[in-house]
Amino acid sequence: MDIPAAGSAAWPAEGLHVPGPVARQAQEERGTPWPQPLVSHYARYFRDGNRTAYEGLVAARQQRLTRAVVMALASGPGSPGADGVDAEAWLDEVIDGAFLLCEQSSWSWAAHDDVFRRTGCVVPDLATPYLDLGAGEVAAQLAWLDHVLGLQLDDRAPGLRRRIREEVAGRVIRPFLDRLDWHWLGLDGDVHNWNPWIHSNLIAAALFLVDDPDTRAHTVARCIEGLDRFLASIPADGAIDEGFAYWWNGAGRALEGLALLEQATGGVLDGGLPVVRELVAFPHRMHIGGAWFLNVADGPARAAAALPWDMLHRWAARLGDPEAAAHAAAMATGAPDPAAGLGRVLHALLEHPEPASNALPLVAATYLPSVQIMVARETAGTVQGLFLAAKGGHNGEHHNHRDVGSVVVAVDGVPLLVDAGQPTYTAQTFGPDRYGIRAMQSKWHSVPAPFGLEQGTGRDFAAGVLNAPTPERPQLELALGAAYGFEPLAWIRTAELRRAPGRITIADRWDLPAPGAGGTSDIDITFLTAGTLVPGPDGTATVRPDGIPAVGAANATPRGAALRWDPAAVVVLVDEWELDDPLLADAWGPRLTRLRFRTTAPAAPSPAFRAAGAFTLTVEATP
Repeated sequence: MDIPAAGSAAWPAEGLHVPGPVARQAQEERGTPWPQPLVSHYARYFRDGNRTAYEGLVAARQQRLTRAVVMALASGPGSPGADGVDAEAWLDEVIDGAFLLCEQSSWSWAAHDDVFRRTGCVVPDLATPYLDLGAGEVAAQLAWLDHVLGLQLDDRAPGLRRRIREEVAGRVIRPFLDRLDWHWLGLDGDVHNWNPWIHSNLIAAALFLVDDPDTRAHTVARCIEGLDRFLASIPADGAIDEGFAYWWNGAGRALEGLALLEQATGGVLDGGLPVVRELVAFPHRMHIGGAWFLNVADGPARAAAALPWDMLHRWAARLGDPEAAAHAAAMATGAPDPAAGLGRVLHALLEHPEPASNALPLVAATYLPSVQIMVARETAGTVQGLFLAAKGGHNGEHHNHRDVGSVVVAVDGVPLLVDAGQPTYTAQTFGPDRYGIRAMQSKWHSVPAPFGLEQGTGRDFAAGVLNAPTPERPQLELALGAAYGFEPLAWIRTAELRRAPGRITIADRWDLPAPGAGGTSDIDITFLTAGTLVPGPDGTATVRPDGIPAVGAANATPRGAALRWDPAAVVVLVDEWELDDPLLADAWGPRLTRLRFRTTAPAAPSPAFRAAGAFTLTVEATP
């Protein structure tokens, strides 16, 4: 099992075309001190919950090394590159960065390391390395740079490649082979995105850095078992409950691992499985318009810059999915971002799709029953007009937010009734107080709050599908009562896009028993809005995209959403959410606004009391 040699065989003789921003930053940082993560940065996670102080420096170090590898390849052996710096100088930059990784006490991110739980220490335990996402990323980066620059490294820094192999064996390969208690293996039935992310990186490490054939074969075989568990967990419709953003570091990683296995076996292992075909279609099915995608769970609403669309394009073209291929080609920029990782950058430089000549597919409607997600737009093939997404599901999903029954509405490709998405991760994010974070709470999603209650956490707090949509009639009717601990039919929500006359309706009706402990007499129906909310005459309001970053560049005259309701049925409350989190502010601007429609139930006179009612919100595009 082997991968064809890179270097002289794969890279153009005249050198690679390095994107300008990559080259400029590499030139500016060469010869300057490298980013230096310190124990005080590592310890912050255990002291105050901060993850970014350490992880940011680790990422900066690895991205600099990726840029140096690309510049060394572009320079070519023994000849100056386009920037006038000879290859040896860039090789020295690579050598320094690789050796710093070998010297780095931990490749694990502090947020994942079990050292504090096991020992009470806030410094890494060298004797017991933790195999997590961060460790897998370092191992794969060293594997790829060894693969493409190995001979030059032998000439320039004899002994470095041996050191790399020793570190990868001790920190990654042996812990992987010696232990079966890693939670991300999925042996307990809970298979999530860590599984393919780590396994695909381990495949690269085994193929390029493990010289003993038995150990290499054993490692790869275990990785194949792991990827099989992940693929077996994917529903037939290819849906990812973590959403579009995590697709790239879950399903996308699995596709990369499958491609490596195919190449290493000369096609004996064929990854073109039926479920893979559905996985490949998932990203474009979730597309709203521009860089906006339907975000659920911990996903941001805008696509990151460092996404390997070229990888998705290759799979879509191979599997004969023209819509997925056209979408990936249109989204690919041809300028890989080092934040994507060295392996992804190298693939993008070698082969990237030509820009699509045809329009984005922008499908008219999609329904994924495994996650109860409906996506529909007013007119296929264009962002112009209304877009509706409605979600059922349950509150035990991976990276779960309490969002059962939520809706997202966009006008001309810009979300205006929104899901806030992922805030900056801290120790609280994945701890027992996760739902103390506002972005995770049902009260800050576009869902009901009967008697002021939060939705519950776990698979039992779920929606039931009463009527599923069809492409011709995108209407999803859900029973939401169980999400709040009531009988399912206690609350019914129907979300529908009516293409003619161009209108969205979100209709709620309820028949509730008396509130339990912690409940109030208030029945709220909440919608979270982005941009600027402008109240109108009674029973109307407008949501304009003013203030949402980058909207003006994409839409010369952006339209808004006109909201209407029966003013006699409810009291309207408005709450501003000033965004001090950088990830949320980057997506939405300075604030989000919560619009609450409230009706008050009379005091319960007896245990047999029930509160019944109905409310409908309609949404149209402004002229």
